[in-house]
Order: sequence, then C-alpha cells, then structure tokens
Amino acid sequence: MKILLADDHPLFRDGVRHVLSQLDARVEILDAPDFPGVFRIAAQHPDLDLALVDLYMPGMPGQEAVAAFRQQFPEIPLVILTASESVRDMKSVMAAGALGYIPKSYPAPIMLGALRGVLGGGMFVPEAPALTGEEASRPESEQVGLTTRQRQVLALLTEGKPNKVIARALDLTEGTVKIHMAAIFRALGVSNRTEAVIAARRLGLVDSGSHRPYPGRRA
Repeated sequence: MKILLADDHPLFRDGVRHVLSQLDARVEILDAPDFPGVFRIAAQHPDLDLALVDLYMPGMPGQEAVAAFRQQFPEIPLVILTASESVRDMKSVMAAGALGYIPKSYPAPIMLGALRGVLGGGMFVPEAPALTGEEASRPESEQVGLTTRQRQVLALLTEGKPNKVIARALDLTEGTVKIHMAAIFRALGVSNRTEAVIAARRLGLVDSGSHRPYPGRRA
C-alpha cells in the first residue's frame, strides 16, 4: 500500500505516519509539505492507493487544489485531513471531488475507519461539525458548496436535459458533465438525477421555472 501524506507541519506528519502504519504492515508513506509537492509526487507515483491531504497548505487554495487534483489524477482517492470543522469547507471540497473529509480533532480509530472505508471504494463525511455563527446564519442553499459551473449544470438537469444536451448548452464535453454531475450528487447527498432535482428545489438552488441555456466555454 502506498499513501501520500501532505501537511505543512512536520511534527503532525510524523504523528499521522504512526497512525497510518496501522492500515498495513507494509504501507509506504510519501510526504509533501505543500500543494506543489502533492502534484509532483502524484505525477511520479500514479500507483498511489490514497492521498491524505491538509486543506490549507502553501501553493494553492484548498478547493481549487482538490478540483485540480481530481482532474489530473482521477484514479487516486483523495481524502482531506484538516483542522477546519466548517460545514461550508466540507461541502465545498466534497463537491470538488474529495472522497472524504476528516477533522484533525477526530481520534485515530475513527480516522482509520474512515480511510479503510475510502480504500474499500466508499466515501466518508463526518457528522455535522460545529458551525461558526456566520455560517449558521447563512441559508442552507449557500452552504452546499457548488461551483458556478456546477450550478449551471444543475439548472439544466432540473429541466430534464440529458448529459449530451447539457454538454452542448454549456460548451463542455460529456465527460466533464459527468464529473460535474458526480460532484453535484456528492454535495447534495443524493444518488440519482431525480433525487438531485428534489434536493435542489428544496434548497432553493433553482426555481421551478424554465432556464435559458447558459453561455460557456470548455472547462
């Protein structure tokens, strides 16, 4: 088993290395102190079984880094290990493509259980962490964490448009639409298009009227 562990605090990495050794007696752990290091090591080791990455590190904003990592290395499971217990952060990175979100306040057994679940092909989302007062006062629709492009895809989805039509309307490839669709499902906590439409309308993410096709460019 080969795991990429990324955090900008060496002492924290040392502690997590000890925990990760319990996943497999022969686990190989590769360290990175920043996001450039994450991308460099992932490119050098495409056989990584897991990338366990802090959200706030030098080199790139966290959500942007998650989205870029998912696009460049779609086969490597990515889990965020962070001090942030913000629901907004959690939903944002899960929508961007992370398969798990583990607060650093969690004890080692929970972290190991979460990682085993992701390694087994699942996902891990913690029970709702404590919200800051500012976040708690925001409408639920603003806490979902969808990007502008994902909201555009969702709007057309609620009209019953198939992926091919959504791709043409937004000037995207069908493969990119599928990636956005998967991120939308994760953010809304649903498993199919019908559930996504129901959740989107319940949260006020789209209205019940018709939507004009959005101009766009390939993304």
